[in-house]
Amino acid sequence: MKATIYTLWVVGIFVTGAGVVYGFVTRFNEWAGFPAMLATGAMCFMLAVYLTLVLRSTKALLPEDDLEGEIAQSSGDYGHFSPWSWWPLLLGAACTILVLGLAIDWWILGLAVPLGILGLLGLVYEYSTGEHAH
Repeated sequence: MKATIYTLWVVGIFVTGAGVVYGFVTRFNEWAGFPAMLATGAMCFMLAVYLTLVLRSTKALLPEDDLEGEIAQSSGDYGHFSPWSWWPLLLGAACTILVLGLAIDWWILGLAVPLGILGLLGLVYEYSTGEHAH
């Protein structure tokens, strides 16, 4: 986790610096690249801070933090995933329509929001009812 945190800090600093330079080079007239680079840097910083706080509170070292570690140390269960679930497809369609709405016209967002809410609720409550309920 330490390597991931370090990498996120480095990438965040680089992308933010490159975004500021890009803004000055384009005289802040180009509004696609400059905010996107700043948002990317902000997301890298957000993840780095989150992972730093998690590492500080759990004191758990991952197998990739061990310099003498073996590949077999990272084997095991990584979580529970639903191979038969259709809800991610619905969420992907909602995100596609949302981006299309941002690119074409705002009224298209009205189609994406209910579809996204339905997909999110279906994904969250997938294991609450039915034969796969926990």
